[in-house]
Amino acid sequence: MSGPQSGILAPLPPAARYLSFSLLQGTDARTALRRLAAEVDGERCVLGIGATLANALGRHVEGLTTFPNFSAAGVELPATPAALWLWLRGEDRAALLQRERHIAALLADTFVLEHSLEAFVHGGGRDLTGYEDGTENPQGDAAVAAAIVAEDEPTLAGSSFVAVQQWLHDFKRFEAMPKSMQDNVIGRERESNEELDDAPDCAHVKRTAQESFSPEAFVLRRSMAWIEGDRGGLQFVAFGASFAAFEAQLRRMCGAEDGIVDGLFRFTRPLTGAYFWCPPMRAGAPDLRLLGV
Repeated sequence: MSGPQSGILAPLPPAARYLSFSLLQGTDARTALRRLAAEVDGERCVLGIGATLANALGRHVEGLTTFPNFSAAGVELPATPAALWLWLRGEDRAALLQRERHIAALLADTFVLEHSLEAFVHGGGRDLTGYEDGTENPQGDAAVAAAIVAEDEPTLAGSSFVAVQQWLHDFKRFEAMPKSMQDNVIGRERESNEELDDAPDCAHVKRTAQESFSPEAFVLRRSMAWIEGDRGGLQFVAFGASFAAFEAQLRRMCGAEDGIVDGLFRFTRPLTGAYFWCPPMRAGAPDLRLLGV
């Protein structure tokens, strides 16, 4: 029996590392993927496959595309595709670093580690600005329906699609805003997390209200805070049964529908943007048969 990688639906770990790899041309990716499969348990290590890797293997994963490279109303969204993505989950930062080094060495003859980002849970699940993140995440069966491909699609059942963006905050700009403006940008009161009845149309809560789309656009957010030196922000991670819900939210945030840009862009911007397919687990290992592995 196949099932989803359990880390997708599990609560956030205290600490994590996000790894993105490119593929060395002329190498046998299947051999390296077989080695990697022995390291991926789906819980402490979640695996994502990029479209570039599937294409290199001559395989097609229905619904897997590259990140949309579009801009609207002056907002730029970078697309930074990768062949392979790993989400290392745990509690001990040093142990996570050692796991990263082990996996990078294991794959070094085939994949190049292009980007590594350390992340953590802040304030019980708050962004570094102090606002709660993922307030309207679906729960229980609704979370499974939003994030995991259903059994009626046998080729992909148990798998998931994930959108990943690293957002960099301009803390000085944010802190220069009056408290009321900060709340209006988010659409919630920071301390109570109560939604503002009179929030402006550009408020993030209004731009991304999942039930306001047709069809409804629910995703399962698994975002975490990150800091590097004096820089920091949010590693945005959204799992879905497809990319449709995420793209609907993204288009509205950028003002593609009505010219109203999400207030978040006043103090933060994405540095990266990538899509991956997270294969299901089978007999304790990722099921890579769709890739010919």
